[in-house]
Amino acid sequence: MARAFLFVLDSFGIGHAPDAARFGDEGADTFGHIATACAAGKADRKGLRHGRLNLPHMHALGLDAAAALSAGREPEAGFLPTGFYGAAEERSSGKDTPSGHWEIAGVPVPFEWGYFPQTLPTFPKALTDRLVAEAGLPGILGNCHASGTEIVARLGEEHIRTGKPICYTSADSVFQIAAHEEHFGLERLYALCETARRLVDEYKIGRVIARPFVGESAGIFERTANRRDYAVPPPEPTLLDRVEAAGGRVIAMGKIGDIFAHQGVTEVRKAAGNIALFDATLGAMDDARHGDLVFANFVDFDTLYGHRRDVTGYAAALEAFDRRLPEALGKLRDGDLLVITADHGCDPTWKGTDHTRERVPILGVGPGLVKGSVGVRTTFADIGETVAAHLELPSGRHGHPFLDLAQHA
Repeated sequence: MARAFLFVLDSFGIGHAPDAARFGDEGADTFGHIATACAAGKADRKGLRHGRLNLPHMHALGLDAAAALSAGREPEAGFLPTGFYGAAEERSSGKDTPSGHWEIAGVPVPFEWGYFPQTLPTFPKALTDRLVAEAGLPGILGNCHASGTEIVARLGEEHIRTGKPICYTSADSVFQIAAHEEHFGLERLYALCETARRLVDEYKIGRVIARPFVGESAGIFERTANRRDYAVPPPEPTLLDRVEAAGGRVIAMGKIGDIFAHQGVTEVRKAAGNIALFDATLGAMDDARHGDLVFANFVDFDTLYGHRRDVTGYAAALEAFDRRLPEALGKLRDGDLLVITADHGCDPTWKGTDHTRERVPILGVGPGLVKGSVGVRTTFADIGETVAAHLELPSGRHGHPFLDLAQHA
């Protein structure tokens, strides 16, 4: 009985990629800098952290050894992992969520995304004029590069008063629309994003994101879990499509369904927050049958801590995930494969608020599978091809499996 589980710790990079200088990210290291800050008791805007970063279960799988490989160092002498470990670098040209996930699923992005310039206003007038006209809006607010929490605090009250949605972007290929769930309406926001999705296609924008919020004043506005991503579909069939074509199910946890434009997705299960999503993922593991893939994205690392440059919060979230990890490991049966990885970095000690171009960890385990290093992989697609080989699916074109899954530990 073969089942596969892919856990993506959104933004958990383990050191800058070889081409990081091209992105202004040479020296970025999400895991390493968090660990260093914790050990030093370094203060950030959220408070003071005391004591080393404590991730015993991921360490046992090989997290520190993977970080050493990524940095060109030898793992600690005598380390005996409980699973297999390695690092992977991205072949796609972006450092965004769709690129990372599609490549994990075996399909690197073969084109350059479109991006909006660092100008005021940011969006082309032709685009905003069409959006206002087609959606019947009184206008828009924002029209700039911004942090989502900051711009909602700054413009939320004006949005409620005028009915104008807040439109903004970032260094990613994204068009984001924030609106109040009650005053503007959640379904109206989703419909507006569908219109925007169609209009930004000609600009090669990867995602339109609905960012609903609640509250009545700047001090208490809060974004809700009803975010929805409208992504362009992958350029060719992914691992998810291959699973479905073979008769298996793809149970997409969190925002996975949105990232893949629901292509190759059998079922979507969502929950608010990493811990609730972990609970839901454990339920999906119980429900998974032979040939199924459970694909989970733990987004809080990125949205709540990486982008907000919250070192203390990121560290606490990692430790909370690690404490729950034995529950997932305890559900593995003969024939199962669990892989923990990431889609990019978002170093909370780095300048700005954007993603960072980093290698990502490969941590894997399954009864009877090999243990030890799988080295540094030159594409995330090797992860997807390893899962495909485990599920006895046809090979893809862009990666190579890195385990002899018939070999026993």
